[in-house]
Order: sequence, then C-alpha cells, then structure tokens
Amino acid sequence: MVSKHKLKSENLHLIPGFHGVSDNLVQGKIKIEELWIAEGKKTGRIREILRIASERNIPVRYEKATYLSTLFPDIAHQGIVALAEKFAYSDLNHIINSSLQKQGQALLIVADHITDEGNLGALIRTAVFFRSHGLIIPKDRSAKVTSKVIKRSSGTCMYFPVARVVNIGRCLDLLEKKGFWIVGTSGDSPESIYNFDWDRDLALVLGNEQRGLSRSAQQRCHQMVNIPSSGHVGSLNVSVACGVILSEIVRQRNEGSGD
Repeated sequence: MVSKHKLKSENLHLIPGFHGVSDNLVQGKIKIEELWIAEGKKTGRIREILRIASERNIPVRYEKATYLSTLFPDIAHQGIVALAEKFAYSDLNHIINSSLQKQGQALLIVADHITDEGNLGALIRTAVFFRSHGLIIPKDRSAKVTSKVIKRSSGTCMYFPVARVVNIGRCLDLLEKKGFWIVGTSGDSPESIYNFDWDRDLALVLGNEQRGLSRSAQQRCHQMVNIPSSGHVGSLNVSVACGVILSEIVRQRNEGSGD
C-alpha cells in the first residue's frame, strides 16, 4: 500500500469526492494507486466503488474521517479519496492538432487569467459536458489544477486535456495561424451568441472574473459576442456563461449536421 509520506511525491495526486473517484474509476484513463475511505462509510455508492476497485486490484485503506478532513480543510471530500498518478498538463500543439482532426468542428476553450479554483473546476466540467476538445490557461496569474479544482470538476479534469502557456496573446496568434476563429465574450458586444455562426474551428476566449478579457486578448479576437439578458442580472458566472455559449454551439452544429 502507498505510505502517507508519499503524499508529498510529485507523482501522486489526490482526487476527493464520490463523483471524482467514481468517474475516474469508470473512465480508466489514469492510474489509481489506492483508495482511502472514511471508517464507517457503508453507503451503496461506496459498495459500488469497492466492487470496481476489487475488479481492478486497487488497494483500499480505511482512514479516520478527521484525517481526510485535514487533507482537504476547505473541500467536502465525502469520506472518499483516490490516490492517482499526478495530473499531467497536455502539450499545446497536441491539443491543437487533435482538435483539428474534427475538420471544421474544433472547439477549444481559452481561459484568460481565471484565478478562482472553483470557477476553473466548474469551467472544466462544463467544457467536458459539451465535448470541448481542450482548455488553455496561462502559467502565471491563473488558477491551476489542484485538488479543489479536481473536486469542483467532479474529477473530469484528470482526463481532459489542459495546456498551460506562457503568453495568452502569442497562443491566440498561433491558433489564428492554425485556422481557428477567435471569439471573445463581452456584454458590450452588439453580436448575440444566437445570431453568430459557430460552425467553424473555434477558440472561445473567456475572461477574468472581475476584469473580463484582457486588452491583449480582445485585440486578437475575430469576433466579440454577448449573451442577451432578459432579466435584472447583467452578468453570469464564467462557467455558467461558458455553458450557455457551448450549448448554442452544439445546437447549431447539430442542426447543421442534420442530427
């Protein structure tokens, strides 16, 4: 079994919570070294997880719930944690080339300095739900993939391609050269997401929670779009806004394909 001192190893990452653990067990795309379960946990969900772990010869250790809480002081771990191979960021060129295999249907998300880990995790879960092909984040002044992000994304970020880049502006320049249409979001844009033609290779750029898109990112956008509001709230959380836009992209593309 994995000893506790290995928690400091660069080769291990903790995945807390039922959804994160079960999704990664089912997906089987990352190696899970061991499961830790709080003593006394005997729910149906736990039994199902134990069944899968047994089939895959994954060791199970029972720990005090208080110990698990010390590992995740600000996260609802739900009494279950997986010790998995460390999350590995993807290569930007690999994400680009892989997405372009969809021939006019590439869909990448670019997060322009989103700093809140909860927002980043929710954004990843939303991107996975709508089958985006990858996420690009900056190395500096941005949230990175942590246990909190893993929990908020329900573990989906462990098998979703995420690339880190030094400079978002240069990244967008590369995407343009590769044939992507760069689309940013702004409440001031006159172009509604429902009028824009999304049927093309896309890089959707989403801005910082408070400041929105940086000037550098805005200058590189081929189009700015807005989500029309029919109520008294003028803006949406970044992950919610992303979901609204991705839903419209999928709707248009499905209609265009005759599905």
